Amino acid sequence: MHARVTEYHVSPDKLKGFVKAAESVLPMLRKQEGFRTLLVLRPSKGQPNKALIISVWDSLADLKASEKSLFLYQALSRLMVHCKGFPTINEHEVLLTEYAAD
Repeated sequence: MHARVTEYHVSPDKLKGFVKAAESVLPMLRKQEGFRTLLVLRPSKGQPNKALIISVWDSLADLKASEKSLFLYQALSRLMVHCKGFPTINEHEVLLTEYAAD
């Protein structure tokens, strides 16, 4: 598995809108081949304007394929209206994961 980790600098008064925007892209994400899960995180202390979005994919090929569709750019445009500057985007190999069953 592979993950895309995107770091945003969210405007302080726009956090709720940012979370709603992230939630709004879930239906599009679920249609992407190889998509597994999405995490939206904010540090507990120290950096209240920072937010991370982690999307997990079955393979690097699936992650890369999502970049070739309009999906990623639609998602970025929805999120960036709540942010300052352009996000930092990195790819990571997932070495270990465990998800609790619903």
